[in-house]
Amino acid sequence: MSIERVKNYFKQFGMEERILEFDVSSATVELAAEALHCEPQRIAKTLSFMVEDHPVLIVAAGDAKIDNHKYKMQFAKKAKMLVFDEVEALVGHAVGGVCPFGVNENVEVYLDESLKRFETVFPACGSSNSAIEMTMEDLEKYSGYREWIDVCKGWA
Repeated sequence: MSIERVKNYFKQFGMEERILEFDVSSATVELAAEALHCEPQRIAKTLSFMVEDHPVLIVAAGDAKIDNHKYKMQFAKKAKMLVFDEVEALVGHAVGGVCPFGVNENVEVYLDESLKRFETVFPACGSSNSAIEMTMEDLEKYSGYREWIDVCKGWA
């Protein structure tokens, strides 16, 4: 199970106890915000794309949307989200629990500028009923991110 993978990943840092698990679904931004009693924009959603021959994850604020022009300027190709059935095999987590922690080896993680306006955000933890609260420094440290990028719109 994907949440076990994330728990094992965080165990090496002694922080698996920080993972929050809910009795209700947190599979969408709206459901996660409801479960956490926070603003939807503070949900750090993880979007999965295919760039060349490898999967790419972009972690963005809950109210941000991919800006096709910015995306193309960043990756030199049109945004192509992974198909639902491909996500778990390529990334290591199923849709609804996709997160930047404990992912498959060839997955590149990027953090979108839309997150920087918050002190803390809540990314998922590998299941459709989990999350963890993180500062930007935590997110940088534990996501294995490649770089901060600006590929979203609708949040500024």
